[in-house]
This record gives sequence, structure tokens and C-alpha cells, in this order.
Amino acid sequence: MFVAVNPFISLFQKRLHRGALAALVVGVALLAAHMPAAGLTVLMGDELAAHSEFVQHLRAGQEPGSRFDLVRLSPGGSDVPQPSEAASADSEQRSANAGVRTRSLRALASDANLTMAVGLPAARAALERPGQQPLVLAMLSRLDYENLRAASPALRRGDRRVGVLLRDPAMADQLALVGAVLPQKQRIGVVATPESEPLVRELQRAAQGVTPAWDVQVEYAPDAKSLAAALRAVVPRSDSLMVLPDLIGDSQAATLSVLRAGAEAGLPVFGASEGLVRSGGLAAAVSTPAQLAQQARLLGQKLAGAGSAGPLVESATPAAVRVNVTVARGLGLRLPEERELAERLTVTR
Repeated sequence: MFVAVNPFISLFQKRLHRGALAALVVGVALLAAHMPAAGLTVLMGDELAAHSEFVQHLRAGQEPGSRFDLVRLSPGGSDVPQPSEAASADSEQRSANAGVRTRSLRALASDANLTMAVGLPAARAALERPGQQPLVLAMLSRLDYENLRAASPALRRGDRRVGVLLRDPAMADQLALVGAVLPQKQRIGVVATPESEPLVRELQRAAQGVTPAWDVQVEYAPDAKSLAAALRAVVPRSDSLMVLPDLIGDSQAATLSVLRAGAEAGLPVFGASEGLVRSGGLAAAVSTPAQLAQQARLLGQKLAGAGSAGPLVESATPAAVRVNVTVARGLGLRLPEERELAERLTVTR
């Protein structure tokens, strides 16, 4: 059968198709140009250096054309926060994608696609104010979050999409580091305070989630006077010690007591901070403000498609491993390089 094709009609159809496609592209571009850019409102309620660095990395990673509002809350958490000096200094340089507003926090929150509260004071202020936009509470310790959950009806109701980014790695990651450094040892000793019970439970769950299971030895020190007695009880039953991110881990004097007890018994001490390693701990899985800022952004994106059944809680993903080479040499240990240890944590996660 012979089919005749008119070349002029075919050429016309191709041109028509190309014209329609070009018009569609132009239309999408015009629509995008008139759509409001994604907005991020960041609340700060303290002056901690790690929190300031976290916010700097958040601003640096902001997409061009999107709005960035940095709000510094007053000590009383009033509705008219003051702009930070850092944001004011670079507002001219980054006027296209960063702004500093002095309107009320409620007005700022109503405009934002996402609100991010950095640290405990900012998290409290954000939860106390009404709003339905997604909210990320960042740079909190596990105990900070547990206290917020107990005190805040907004977290218990589950009628708002809330993400929580903890500043410390999960206990499973910290145990994985201990296992990579001491593969033949299974007993780990911990001195905790009564308020540390959520951390202890997380550690015990992580210890039972691997084969062979870890033997976690726990002693409680209700106050500073009882710390020495708790250490004397736990050290003989342990192959290593771990400093939790609690009142003991946050106290330089208490941490030094744990480090001294470990050194006298020839036991390595692990934790979740570079400061611990510098002070005499053997190794730590640590997170950085840059990595936490990136993880907070990803958590905010997850909230966009999440329901509101309850808070979405994530521990920090370890960005690096720090090792005290001098302590390792004193204990007679030959450890892999820090980078190799960090890669092992990534594989086991």
C-alpha cells in the first residue's frame, strides 16, 4: 500500500511542536520567577560558638533567590527579636538570598516555609508560639529533647510537623567505634546521673542490638560526692569507659575524674566530643556544625512530605573520628587511621 506524505505539512507540524515546547519552557520560567522563593527562618536564643557556626553554614548553603531570616531572641524570648550582627554585616553582600527582619516572630513564622530553632532556648520559644509551618529543633542534646517533650504540649499533641536533630551521634555509632578500636572487648562501663536514664536506655538497646551483645556496666552518681565511689565500683567490671553527654560529660571536673580513673586502671575512655579526646580520652565519634547544618536541611525536606503523627527525631551522623595517639601509645594500642575508623562507622550504620 502506498501512503503519500505532504512534506510541507510534516515540516509545519515539527515547527508547531517546537513552538509549543518553547512556549511551555518560557511559561514555566515565568511562573517560577513569580513564585515566592522558599523561606527559612532561623531562631537563635544564645551565643554559643557552635550554634553561631551552625547558622553560618546554614546561610552559606541557602539556595540563590530563597529568603533567609536570622532572628536573635531576647533573653526573655520576646516577640520582637533583634537581628544578629553577623547577619547585618553581610546583608548587603547577600541581599538576594539573605534578609534580617525586625518584625515580630509570629509574622516571620507565618511567612516561612520552614522554621529552624537552634539550641534549647530557641526551641522553647518556637514551641510556645502558635503556627503550623514545619519546625526543626536543632543542636539539642538527647536530654534537652526529653525535657522538652515532657514539658511541651505542642510536642505531645502531634498536630504539627516537627523534626528534632540531636547534636550527638547515636549510641549505636559510639559503640561501633569502641568495637572497631577494641574488637576483642565486650564490657563497657558507664557512670550516669539519675537524669541520664534516657541515654542509658538508648545505650542498652544499642548494646543488645549487635552480636555478640555488649555487656554494659552502669553505676549511678546522684551528686559530685558520689562520683568517686561509682567509679571505684564500675572500673573493675569494665574493659573501657564511656562518658555520656549528660551532666557528667558537660562538667569538666567530672569528666576529668572519669579520665583519671581510666588512666589509673589502664582503661581507654570514649565519648562524643573532641574536647574529651584532647583531655585524655582515647577516641570519639564527633559531629561538626557544618555536617549538622546539612543534616538539618535534609530533615527539613523530609518534614515537607511527612505527616504529623509525632516528632521525627534524628541523631547526628558522625562526621569524623578523633583519636588521641599519645593515649593509644600509652595503652599499647595500634589503631587504624581516623579516616578509616570513620569509614567503618559509615559501613556499619
